[in-house]
Amino acid sequence: MPLRSLVATLTAGLAAATLAAAGPVHADSARGHACSPSVSIEKYSDALDKTTYAGTFVGNLSGLAVDRDGSLLAVSDRSALFTLDRRTLAPEGVLPLATQSGAALDSEAVAVDRDGTLLVASETEPTVRRHDRRGRILGGLPVPDELAVAPAGRAVANQTFEGLTLLPGGRTLLASMEGTLAGDTAGVVRLQTWQRHGGAGEFRLSTQYGYRVDTGLGVVEVAGLPGGRLLVLERGFTAGVGNTVRLYAADLRRATAAGQPGSTPRATGTDGVRLVRKTLLADLVDCPSLGATAKQPQPNPLLDNIEGMTVTGAARPGGRLDVLLVSDDNQNTVQTTRFYSLSLSLRTLTRTA
Repeated sequence: MPLRSLVATLTAGLAAATLAAAGPVHADSARGHACSPSVSIEKYSDALDKTTYAGTFVGNLSGLAVDRDGSLLAVSDRSALFTLDRRTLAPEGVLPLATQSGAALDSEAVAVDRDGTLLVASETEPTVRRHDRRGRILGGLPVPDELAVAPAGRAVANQTFEGLTLLPGGRTLLASMEGTLAGDTAGVVRLQTWQRHGGAGEFRLSTQYGYRVDTGLGVVEVAGLPGGRLLVLERGFTAGVGNTVRLYAADLRRATAAGQPGSTPRATGTDGVRLVRKTLLADLVDCPSLGATAKQPQPNPLLDNIEGMTVTGAARPGGRLDVLLVSDDNQNTVQTTRFYSLSLSLRTLTRTA
């Protein structure tokens, strides 16, 4: 679809219109956009579904971040990083990504460091690599041996780093494992942190935490919030039924370390390891469908294979935070690249986790 047609489709209001055009929709709105007392959905957009830009398929989107100039970054697990207009979602650039050897990169999440360099998580090994603004690799962060895919470590293939976030202040980086390590308590996944030492220093390995997912779900994205809190996105899929997608608030402050640099990590869930506390903010099956349609069975036609999440700005008047989600269509005809604009009550966050 030509870029001009894409923008016209968005602004004409097909399924979503522009994500930034409307005012806030509160959970108690008469328009009925509430997903829960804490979360409302404002709009969604399928405008980028099955499109191309500069010869690159715009899909397989697994991670989102806001760049320093306010534009959106959307990382594809097929070795591409797109820059999107924040208002229209129209692609403005695409950057190829690769490993040091030039091989394809299974890029699942992205964060923008304070100096503008890009931190990209891959679940293949797993790794967190630092890229410059032309996509060139500048180096990688250390990853504990036990997080490597077996037989090198205890992780299961395609169940490693799915989420990545730089916590407010820029001193702590956190990556979330999607699935449980062999030998850990069933349903408990690891959150790995790195700490920056010095004003412009490199990140060094820091604390691991344990986080319990709901049965059948995995952690697919995290977003840092002030005060040691996280937004955590859990997702699962059941053939013939569809997706389950839940948004949680999590609090690291009361959790104890599952592992420290230079020590042997303890199996999470054992005595002496206090897991990260979490509080359900919304199960997206409870959101109004807003007229969305699904290409395969879903408990709510709004749902799809949601994998990416980012907070898109400072709190709005009334104490609400804008959160953007995106689904990974896996370049599959029965899945959709869909963006979701959520509004989250900050007052609720201060009472949760």
